[in-house]
Amino acid sequence: MNINEESEDDLVVNEPRLWTGKGWTARVIKNEDDEGWAVAMIKDGESEPALVGPWTMGRNKKDPKPLDAAAFNTLVKTASEVLRRHEQQLHAQYHKRVSVNTPDGRIEVTLDIVPDEYDPHAILAASDAAGDEIARVRVAPNFKLNLASASAWIDDEFRKPG
Repeated sequence: MNINEESEDDLVVNEPRLWTGKGWTARVIKNEDDEGWAVAMIKDGESEPALVGPWTMGRNKKDPKPLDAAAFNTLVKTASEVLRRHEQQLHAQYHKRVSVNTPDGRIEVTLDIVPDEYDPHAILAASDAAGDEIARVRVAPNFKLNLASASAWIDDEFRKPG
């Protein structure tokens, strides 16, 4: 077993089926679906893998190919990208924006959903072209923001939608 200290908080392990470092753990595991192998990438502090994918068989066609630095670095990059895309998708799901042209100028209307377990809600806000906030109200988390609902809110002088 090869163990190094990268820093006080980051213990590095380099084994044929287990590598840790750079905030990640790569673990080669038996594929439950068939006779092959898989690799699971787990971010430090998380209980579930961010990425699980097939892993190459070794030369004997029975055991998995050992992990190495190049494979680990590629896996870290891929798993990080998966998490980044997931975060972008969540952000897009919880943060909506619509621009409305009015006689007084362009108004940006945003909806920020707060998926709180006990108090889910959303904040509907409006800003002028300079970015200054005009209005802010709390709405239901299932409020549908689109051009029509934003325009109606503006036309209703930013009163809380019913």
